[in-house]
Amino acid sequence: MKSLLTLAASALALCSAPAAAQDMVITNATVALGDGSEPIENATVVVRGGQVVSAGAGIAAPADIPAMDANGAWVTPGLFATVSTLGIWDVGAVNESNDQRASDAPFGAALDTAPIVNPNAQHIAISRAAGVTRAATATLPSASIFGGQGAIIDLDGDASPVMRPRAFQMVALGEYGARIAGGSRAATHTLLRNALREAGSFGDAARIPAGGRARDVRTVDDIPIDPRLAGVETERAGDALLTRFDAAALVPVVRGEQPLYVWVERASDILSVLSLRSEFPDLDLVLVGVSEGWLVANEIAASGVPVIADSLDDLPERFEQLAATQSNVGRLVDAGVTVALNATGLRHNHRISQYAGNLVALNNVPGATGLSWGEAFASISSIPAAISGYEGQLGVLAPGAVGDVVIWDGDPLEPSSVPTRVFIGGVEQPLVNHQSRLRDRYRDLDESDLPKAYDW
Repeated sequence: MKSLLTLAASALALCSAPAAAQDMVITNATVALGDGSEPIENATVVVRGGQVVSAGAGIAAPADIPAMDANGAWVTPGLFATVSTLGIWDVGAVNESNDQRASDAPFGAALDTAPIVNPNAQHIAISRAAGVTRAATATLPSASIFGGQGAIIDLDGDASPVMRPRAFQMVALGEYGARIAGGSRAATHTLLRNALREAGSFGDAARIPAGGRARDVRTVDDIPIDPRLAGVETERAGDALLTRFDAAALVPVVRGEQPLYVWVERASDILSVLSLRSEFPDLDLVLVGVSEGWLVANEIAASGVPVIADSLDDLPERFEQLAATQSNVGRLVDAGVTVALNATGLRHNHRISQYAGNLVALNNVPGATGLSWGEAFASISSIPAAISGYEGQLGVLAPGAVGDVVIWDGDPLEPSSVPTRVFIGGVEQPLVNHQSRLRDRYRDLDESDLPKAYDW
């Protein structure tokens, strides 16, 4: 007879085994393609071998795949949570379970999120149950203005969540960065420029591969996390402020091989960031936060730099947000800026559809500027996917895209709507999580059989 330990190990191995992608046809659906267009009624979605074959109205269902009648239910691509901390913490107040910050570490830019992502973190399960299928996750700036190298992950719960390691670098400017750098924005900008110059002088000796441009998720299953800096003995100037490891980690950033996500809020700080390209022309910049972005929307649009913004910044919390308005995102989009939404505090990723819905509702407020339904949904699906390097592959229902499909019980941008089925790469996912188990446990108010353990 097998021991309990052996049984547990067998169950774990079974859960971690890759599941086969499901061929499916969904008919009579209200379909959102995720490309910015408005929803299509009485539409059909065809997925074969984990890839979208077709989606839209007037599509004939293949005879060799059983069809599901959606009865008008909403069908969308999976949501993409960008600039999150998914998979690297469980309980914020418990240090042992919280890897979001490395306040006492000797490194900053060299910190690598990929090896620490926990696919069993409850926040992943909760976000998946809310329709989130992919995410960009990263540690946050703490000991250094650099937060380290973020990763792109999937939320399918298997043992290999990392799609692309070292996908982007995070740096904090503004008030946040000033606190870390020594109390002044002047110190922050000096540290940033010094770091980029040191990295530029490090050159090929770095031997740290960036995550590279996004791999094609339709054909490649994994990328190994290579050992870094093995045997590097490069001579560096005696007054270098960065460790060799941090300088090497920034080489792909200086070369434009790894995007630099810059956390900045104030309008003047945004312009200072955009001006970095005059000194470092290859920088691949992405602005994060951008509460006062609407004041310099034309300049951002002219630069072509995309923005990842918080849709709920409607009142100033800090001096750098004095011009905050919930119309910020709508005004940026009207000016031609590419805008994705992030979760408030980077944690509440299961609510990003609600944040997008708020911007649709904002159009009903006199004098305010919101988004159309299609624009709002794209800001949490195709646009964050494109910023992360997966344009046309994720966040859309288009031929050749990955079969991340979510079926909802109502309009996905309405707070009362929830997914009823979630597919990642054509594989149906469980929607059970800690929150749902708590709900089910206490739904019965008969206390005669309490306390009761969870059923696993």
